[in-house]
Amino acid sequence: MKKSTRLNLLIALAYCVTLIGGMYLGYRFLKDQGFQVKKDVRYANTETTKVDDIIHIIKKKYVDEVNADSLKHLPIDSLLHQLDPHSIYLPPTEAFELSEALEGNFEGVGVEYYILNDTLLVTNVFKDGPAYSSGLRQGDKIIKVDSVVVSGRSLPRSAMMGKIKGKKGTNVQLTILHAGNTNPVVLNVKRGRVEVSSIDAAYMINNETAYIRIGKFGANTDTDFITAIKSLKAKGMKKMVLDLRDNGGGYLTAATGLANQFLPENKLIVYTEGKHEPRTDYYTTGGGEFEQGKLAVLINENSASASEIFAGAIQDLDRGLIIGRRSFGKGLVQEQFAFEDGSALNLTIARYFTPLGRSIQKSYKKGFKAYQHEIEDRLNAGELTSEIPKVDSLLRNMPYITKGGKKVFAGGGIQPDIYVKLDTIGYNRFYATLQEKKVFVDFVFDVLADRYTADYLNKALTVFNISDYDYVDFLKYVESKKIPIDTKQLIASKPLIYKNLKLMLYKYYLGDLGYYKAHNLSDNMVKQAMAYLNP
Repeated sequence: MKKSTRLNLLIALAYCVTLIGGMYLGYRFLKDQGFQVKKDVRYANTETTKVDDIIHIIKKKYVDEVNADSLKHLPIDSLLHQLDPHSIYLPPTEAFELSEALEGNFEGVGVEYYILNDTLLVTNVFKDGPAYSSGLRQGDKIIKVDSVVVSGRSLPRSAMMGKIKGKKGTNVQLTILHAGNTNPVVLNVKRGRVEVSSIDAAYMINNETAYIRIGKFGANTDTDFITAIKSLKAKGMKKMVLDLRDNGGGYLTAATGLANQFLPENKLIVYTEGKHEPRTDYYTTGGGEFEQGKLAVLINENSASASEIFAGAIQDLDRGLIIGRRSFGKGLVQEQFAFEDGSALNLTIARYFTPLGRSIQKSYKKGFKAYQHEIEDRLNAGELTSEIPKVDSLLRNMPYITKGGKKVFAGGGIQPDIYVKLDTIGYNRFYATLQEKKVFVDFVFDVLADRYTADYLNKALTVFNISDYDYVDFLKYVESKKIPIDTKQLIASKPLIYKNLKLMLYKYYLGDLGYYKAHNLSDNMVKQAMAYLNP
């Protein structure tokens, strides 16, 4: 392997881990599907009958012509990989978790926690949830769930989740050690339905410009957005930065519902079509909350599916500026078919096309594994990190022309109007190791959380940084984890270490909103958006 390739792969590892560094909560890890769900149909639950049913569904529903009978003797995953990368089989647990995430609610007690030194540390308590009403607070430690001791036993996260979550109306007894106390207390909590917004953050950057980040396109994205934007309008919002970076998609109708908030009446947002699915057009109905006002939409290589539907409509109709890097390139629509055991088939039934008729699906002719590594290939080719945008093969295609005279292209994702490279300064093998071993999060929860308060961090947002004293203690903490310190790489990554510790601290005390407020102060894409919106 070439030295440059090894370095790029290392950067890719560090980058991918960084993306989830501030997102350590299980329900936020979503898969890119972009599907519609048929919940009233249940299919057989044995492997043999499942394969037969899948073959039958493919014949009736698959987006392209395919000889389904030739797939009969393959295992389910291999069978589906012969079709396209987004037709997948979901085991019962994955199907349930995906459904919960996209529906925007779940049944449980309403807590988020992190496993720190074999202890369940409560990192967030939903204020409208059962746990909050019962007295559970951030910083508490969960010692027992019912009669089962869960701290100090190295239980896997999945086992712990299964013990705390449960059906609405059922009770769970939690033995808790409140922060700063030495005597545990017992809380009896009745599980309920907990609402989770798809809006990660919404706030005013300046007197006229709002920032909104949407983490996924779920069943309630449209209503979540309307609630957020009404609040921001009351604060004087006239311009908007809409952040769809790392948004892997979700429901197609959620994307069209959001687009309707920005576009005037009777505008084509997207259309879908497949071999067994006649063309379906999705038009705006008018009356949206932000049909006027300047708009900048942020995307990157992990913006997929429903995110691309929205960005494509905004770009094709000249409604706003797209800023960032080329999006993922998923132009396939899945429908979900459920099996009796709770597992499900997500099958591609159609392609979607932007208002100008662009398909943005990237090629999968090289096979499933090559498709999985396509973003890594972009990194190795320099597309994500070059100072100026590299000429992509897409740009050799015949362009589509918007009414405003802008050239846009089909295939391989949405090309931004303004390119912003991936900032990799400070990323190296040592930093990647710290990320991979979760040292930043552990140190913040284990040490820094006792040194600061939410009120202080909120007031000091624009000037705060961790102290040199904190940094020295961090290095001692690294050594205690038996991680060798490479002095040269440490020096190179020092500014990034300071920044990441700050972001994790803000996330712990002020949640997603605090995280993004702190992060956006130095974010290059946000800076580009602000320069466009506030020339």
